[in-house]
Amino acid sequence: MDGVGAVIALLPPRPAEIALLGAHCDDIPIGMGATLLSLTRDHPGMRVRVLVLSGAGTEREEEERAALTAFCAGRTPELTVLDVPDGRAPAHWDRIKTAVAEFRRAGEPDLVFAPQPGDAHQDHRTLAELVPTEFRDHLILGYEILKAEVDTPAPTVFHPVDAELVQRKSELLHRHYPSQTGRDWFDETAFLASARIRGVQCRTEYAEAFVVNKAVIRWEKQ
Repeated sequence: MDGVGAVIALLPPRPAEIALLGAHCDDIPIGMGATLLSLTRDHPGMRVRVLVLSGAGTEREEEERAALTAFCAGRTPELTVLDVPDGRAPAHWDRIKTAVAEFRRAGEPDLVFAPQPGDAHQDHRTLAELVPTEFRDHLILGYEILKAEVDTPAPTVFHPVDAELVQRKSELLHRHYPSQTGRDWFDETAFLASARIRGVQCRTEYAEAFVVNKAVIRWEKQ
């Protein structure tokens, strides 16, 4: 079995539920948008639950709701957006801990996606530290968020995606997050280049990559 096959063997073949956690509106689609497009396309009955820490009651929340519906094949996910101040997550540790715990109790996901733990942004990093304290027995895939900080991780899991999905990801990001299009890193070239680099690293054309701190292998009986 090659390296990609070995990774796939760790994942549930037909996820019934996934949990997505992000610090800010747009983190999840930037970090794993093509993967989300793929999962919701291939598993139309899958439950998608989402927790975002900041943006409630603002245009950012409106952007997020429309974007995630588009990324979930037109189905509205179960989305909770909080109003934790942007850039101040460490000061709201107790509130975030409680919110993550409540989010955990509301379902039983097969896969959990959250920011990768080495992220330089304090909000991303705070959430990444708290997620494993509540999702103790789950496979947590830490996604990478493209930005100016030099915090690019050395990923341990790769998800090959086709060119159509990578292009679709970029189109949806630009369509649904107009508040972000003025940022110098928020462009198609950057998104495609990131996916191409990860594709090279797993010997395919494009991919999204994740960091896994712990995985448990359970062999199925024949």
